[in-house]
Amino acid sequence: MISSAFACGVCFAQEVDVPTGHGSGSIVAPTGWAELIAPVHDRIDLKFYGFYIGEINAPAAQFDATFRVAKFLSITPSYLYYSVPAGGLDQLANHSRGFTRAYREQQFRIDGTVMFAVHKFEISDRNMYVSRFLPTYMYLGRSLPAKEINRYRNRIAVAYPLPVKGHIWKPFASYEAFYDQGSGWSKNRVWTGVTVPLHKHVSFQPSYMFESTQGIQDLHYVMFGLIFSMKSK
Repeated sequence: MISSAFACGVCFAQEVDVPTGHGSGSIVAPTGWAELIAPVHDRIDLKFYGFYIGEINAPAAQFDATFRVAKFLSITPSYLYYSVPAGGLDQLANHSRGFTRAYREQQFRIDGTVMFAVHKFEISDRNMYVSRFLPTYMYLGRSLPAKEINRYRNRIAVAYPLPVKGHIWKPFASYEAFYDQGSGWSKNRVWTGVTVPLHKHVSFQPSYMFESTQGIQDLHYVMFGLIFSMKSK
């Protein structure tokens, strides 16, 4: 059975979407994040995330509830809130002073993840439905209306456990594609890193993510995360 260390290690997923823009080029965004995993049942985990994307000064918070409904299948409803200041939006859209106020978005999501192992390689396929609530915002002097749109995300991930001085390190890699209502396949994401145990209930995860989104600059995330696991009841 695939361990929860891999599953939690790649569930964290920040969002950076600019409502409009014609950006080209790229941005390097150092990112720090933390995750707290609280088991409440043999088959249920609550997860709380906080993260901050540097360079564009974007904080975010996320809450998940993961239900392991079968040996190889989990269902996770979740909620995400993030905020990007006007200056960060201008950077992403590569347009000087195009935005006049911060952009804040809420998302309600649910996903199903199938996990299995092949010769120690831990493989997962996640399919996610997202309901995005886009607020009223200002761009180039125009007020664009609030709206709700749907998003589909599919992610394929693989990890491999490596014994290192009595501990198990887990390098991982994943590819994810995003489909937005009205925009089609609008975003691609490649992620690689390693989960390193520091203590029985604490892990460290350095990683790199490349993200390409229609209409904004490419993002190169250099990420450092801490994962805290509470004791099971």
